[in-house]
Amino acid sequence: MTEATTTKIHWNGGIQSEAISILKEDGGMIVSPTKVGYIIMTSDDKGLERKFAAKNRKRNKPGVVLCGSIEQVKELAQMTPEIEQMYQKHWDEDILLGCILPWKEEAKSKLPNDGTKDLMMDKRETSCFVIKFGTPSENIAKEMWGKYGKFSFASSANPSGKGNRGVVAGIGDQIENAADLIIEANDYVASIQSDKNSDTRYDQGVMVSMVDESGQLIPEQNGIVGVQPAPILIRKGLDVDKIMKIMSDIFPSWDYRHGFYY
Repeated sequence: MTEATTTKIHWNGGIQSEAISILKEDGGMIVSPTKVGYIIMTSDDKGLERKFAAKNRKRNKPGVVLCGSIEQVKELAQMTPEIEQMYQKHWDEDILLGCILPWKEEAKSKLPNDGTKDLMMDKRETSCFVIKFGTPSENIAKEMWGKYGKFSFASSANPSGKGNRGVVAGIGDQIENAADLIIEANDYVASIQSDKNSDTRYDQGVMVSMVDESGQLIPEQNGIVGVQPAPILIRKGLDVDKIMKIMSDIFPSWDYRHGFYY
């Protein structure tokens, strides 16, 4: 793609039909706003390959699956009742959350049979299932899954290891030139952390690992202290204080190890 072929529009406040049209087609790749900045969104292996190329991103990390409903998470990912409770609490309170979880066996068959699985899962066959990531992109993910049965995969829209500062100008020339569509909503992004500046704002969401080293789901704790393996908060981010409070209410034992996976 060249810069001349990249369409730039301002978020319309609802479901961006231009984004749906692109992501429904093979290899579509867009840039879309979230609560913490901009992300690349794709829906198949060709789009994922374009994403990796645009970001120069390593392939050893779990892929991010954007979920537009709690029901979608339940359909795709293995969870204990405690993990379901955690997702529901964050959904009800509109808090961005991503957890590393194993896929349900029956859900793996829903992935396109085109190499997507190898690009979306790490070697343990886990992915990060994310909810409440921001209205503009949530609307797209919900429409893609609910109407077309197509996944929405994501990665931050900035060169790997660098933040985009919450403004579309921060995505970098390489991603800007590679995308089919860029949805700008700097005002929406700024409204989420209105009391922060470019130095103090979070440019990512919290990520919690709910699996052991082999990718198996952690056991239920049932109020018992010291059950291992336990949840591990592996990346701090937006609303980390709220998330740690909720985790403490549900899990007697959990670990804080920012950067542990990466």
